[in-house]
Amino acid sequence: MTRQCLDRRIPDLETLEQETTAWYIQRNHSQKSVDWQFTTADARIRLNRLYPQIAN
Repeated sequence: MTRQCLDRRIPDLETLEQETTAWYIQRNHSQKSVDWQFTTADARIRLNRLYPQIAN
């Protein structure tokens, strides 16, 4: 989104809302997907601090 829509200064909140709304409507319409760069197992290792540890 930053590269495709918010790559410049936005003068006010109203313009920001209009720009982001137009971006996500177009993005959803084109049915783009996310190309994740790592697996869930890798994410659990890299983002370990975000996953709670549950003791048995």
